[in-house]
Amino acid sequence: MVKQEDLTAVLPDGTSFEFWERECIYERTLYVACEDPKASDDNDGSKGAPFKTLDRAAREAKPGTRVLIRGGIYRECLTPRRGGSDSEHMVSFEAFPGEQVIIRASEKVDDFSKSTGWKLLPVPEFSSGIRPVAKTVEETRSIWKHELDPDMFRGYNPFCAVNIIHDRLFIEYDKTDMTTYLNRRGVVYCDGEPLKQVALYHMLGEEDNTYWVEANGQTIHFRLKGDEDPHGHFIEISVREQCVAPKEPFLSYIRIKGLTCEHAATGGPVPQRGAISSFRGHHWIVEDCTVNYANTVAIDIGNECWHHSPVEGQIIGHSVIRGCTIRNAGVCGIAGLFAGHMLIEDNRIEGTGWQKMELSWEAGGIKLHNSVNGLIRRNLFKDTLRADHLWLDCGNQNTRITSNIFVNGIEQREAIFIECTKDGFNLIDNNIIWNVEGRFDPAKVPAEPGSSGWYKLAETEAVNGYGIYCEGTDRLIIAHNLIGKCRHSGYYAKPVGFRMGGLERGGTSRKAKIFNNIFYDCGEAAVVFPTADNEADGNLYLCMGGGYLRIMYPAPEVCLDLKTWQEFYGFDMSGEYAWFAFEPDFEKGTVKILPRADEPVNAPGPDRKIKLLRDPDAVKKVCTPEYVNCDITGAGRERASLPGPFSSWDEMKKILQR
Repeated sequence: MVKQEDLTAVLPDGTSFEFWERECIYERTLYVACEDPKASDDNDGSKGAPFKTLDRAAREAKPGTRVLIRGGIYRECLTPRRGGSDSEHMVSFEAFPGEQVIIRASEKVDDFSKSTGWKLLPVPEFSSGIRPVAKTVEETRSIWKHELDPDMFRGYNPFCAVNIIHDRLFIEYDKTDMTTYLNRRGVVYCDGEPLKQVALYHMLGEEDNTYWVEANGQTIHFRLKGDEDPHGHFIEISVREQCVAPKEPFLSYIRIKGLTCEHAATGGPVPQRGAISSFRGHHWIVEDCTVNYANTVAIDIGNECWHHSPVEGQIIGHSVIRGCTIRNAGVCGIAGLFAGHMLIEDNRIEGTGWQKMELSWEAGGIKLHNSVNGLIRRNLFKDTLRADHLWLDCGNQNTRITSNIFVNGIEQREAIFIECTKDGFNLIDNNIIWNVEGRFDPAKVPAEPGSSGWYKLAETEAVNGYGIYCEGTDRLIIAHNLIGKCRHSGYYAKPVGFRMGGLERGGTSRKAKIFNNIFYDCGEAAVVFPTADNEADGNLYLCMGGGYLRIMYPAPEVCLDLKTWQEFYGFDMSGEYAWFAFEPDFEKGTVKILPRADEPVNAPGPDRKIKLLRDPDAVKKVCTPEYVNCDITGAGRERASLPGPFSSWDEMKKILQR
């Protein structure tokens, strides 16, 4: 019997997640203190005679060694030389308690001169209000340059390398703007914030807070906000690819704790090379760390890419990412190729995707391949741009996604994407998914004036924006979630039979179980099944428009309300339709449940064919599936409970404050 506090650790097959962590036995503690005047790499690394650099401690650390790092800014890559021998004899690199340790892949620069000899577009300006006086932009803009010091780069110049340079064969070039893919990896930071890279020099005249890199990657030109002089600011440029990464692969049983890693000039995946990288090692613990402004990938914990020769007996994954904050990763927050037995919990991942490289097919707050026996719980995903909050790509089995909050998918096609998974079960339960804008071209949405759209036989794919989206994924269980404000639908699935080729990545998207969820105010539909070979029951459909329940095949697809859904397909016999409002505030951690004065469209009053619930307290309890043993807080769930992730409406008001 699993203890109550571990209820969220029960996997879909009923077994408990395999926790491998043990209390470590440290036979030696080393100290690093970059700001201590007594520190030297000639010291013995004791508390009274600390090392100066991280590299010196990394060269010394052996299994059973803990390295305590005193506060300060370390401008070097922490490169472990050895891993631990087992879970009790790890190698640990930790921030000294109560002190801030910052590892920056950037260097401060202060050698600037005025940028000359390059054309900017002319801008007309009025001197008297009568006629324009031609002034050049050169006269009205303050653009500076910095010539890079070759000694600063030590074999890797990110201003010479473009974002995506390795495996680019999957990109559909006709569907995306390639500019950001071909931008340089190097970034200019002013007072800790990145400038925006532009593709051509003259664009510096059009927008401030920007920079441009010359063709040979040896000189950068930049323009600060308000055309300010850089000599009055703290200017840094990224010079290293990573902040924490072994040089040799397969080092395992390593702990990284409490470190802040910033400005890593990582390249576009694949390969997956993060600011913090396990470099194909297993049994890593990355906890209480912060990763800011990784150019592409923040943390990688898998096999890096699929081009390596197979290694007999290689273990991949089995790592823990816990309590970390990942801000503004350009492409992916946490990446793991073939990463099984992963525990990803209590992290905050926000602002992912600003590179707009979603068609590299590795974009997401979390992107894992082949997640087997995994547990993803209690994470907050926020403000993800043109990427999924969570993407599990192919071959996933017995993985549980529980007690997470996914909020504000900006230009996002879907919040959760489960792809090409045809064996075993996976469970998505007790999550909140809120505000998925969709990523599509509004100009391609067909106009349907009057009744012109009433008699079409098939829905177009011009609009998207899904809470949970599945391609070729069978036996997925989605239970007790709150899914709201999705531009298209809360759940959408389709088969991908023609991917059943040499890799056998096809699937039917059948035998899904959609139980006891709350679907709120989704633009087109709540549930879109590809076929009737699926199940739905106990769901609460709240403030949904007409035709919100759909089955796509066999053609023509059908758009139903709850009554016809129940009558013709036997779905949601315990389901209900309600009409009251949710107003969550994810910044303040509050939610209001309010009455609505308006009516749903069509058949108001006594002519309504389905009961309309206006009082939240009138929503009936539903039978809890045996595999959903708790609510979003981890507390045990009664056998009869409310739909959605909360044990009560009052609990819903509290949970956002966690």
